[in-house]
Amino acid sequence: MTDISMKHLRYFDALARHGHFGRAAHSCAISQPALSVQIKELEEILGAPLVERGARQIRLTSLGDAFALRVRDILRGVDELGDLARASHSPLVGRLRIGVIPTVAPYLLPRFVKALGARYPGIDLRPREAVTQTLIEDLLQGRLDTAIVALPVSEPALNEVAIFQEEFVLVRPQEDADDPVPNADALREMRLLLLEEGHCFRDQALSFCKLSSSSPRDLMEASSLSTLVQMVGAGIGVTLIPEMAVPIETRSASVSIARLPPPRPSRTIGMVWRKTTPLTEQLGHIADIVRQAGILEGSTGKAAPPLCPPRWAVSVRSHANLR
Repeated sequence: MTDISMKHLRYFDALARHGHFGRAAHSCAISQPALSVQIKELEEILGAPLVERGARQIRLTSLGDAFALRVRDILRGVDELGDLARASHSPLVGRLRIGVIPTVAPYLLPRFVKALGARYPGIDLRPREAVTQTLIEDLLQGRLDTAIVALPVSEPALNEVAIFQEEFVLVRPQEDADDPVPNADALREMRLLLLEEGHCFRDQALSFCKLSSSSPRDLMEASSLSTLVQMVGAGIGVTLIPEMAVPIETRSASVSIARLPPPRPSRTIGMVWRKTTPLTEQLGHIADIVRQAGILEGSTGKAAPPLCPPRWAVSVRSHANLR
């Protein structure tokens, strides 16, 4: 067993996660034949098959399933050894893998990347945009160091840092700018445009309107806030967006922005990371940079009252304390 290398383990982990040689090879930045050779070599070392090879996908054998769990623990432990070394450096240096949800990334990342580079020039930032569930899974498996998401995430293995709160605003066609602003009950009767399933912002909008995804109504969906706003500008319906998205998403659309009547819907944006990571102190400092980068600049210029800056509240808390 001494012939098993870290390369064997990382390639097998990729194959176990993707269930496909081609996709696993792409994620490892190697050719499919090279990956296949490494997996075959690992099986020869173990003296037993780890995968059942099919025409389009692979299945793990019973040994493969058990082996995959142990491999993930080993890889996570090795990564944390690297984190331990990085944590000893001041200022922080090296790779930082950070995930960001799609309803935050386009608006926060440009300012955050610039601010982080100025504060920590030795950091090799590796941002990734994905929905919350994917980010949390990658974080727990050690494929990310931290993630910027909407809180809470309901995962006891993670620390949560609440960074700021922001309200949702109503986007409707420009010709409706002078109409009364609808409340949640009235929104339920309108054609509401939403993000597709998997986005936490969709769930928050549905919750405000007291709707469920299975409600017997004509809910129209899109994959991005930009598409939603453009659909509103075309007169297809109305939508809700977070206030940080207003300056970018509404500048080229014929829409009006309005604040909803109280109680206004809002969300808490924060950072999460594993409780076991040695980088806890450093990630706390980075959360403060995220907070500064996320300060909104004010008015939308879209026939609506000026949007106030978010209400900042930074604190490290476990999931249990956020309930």
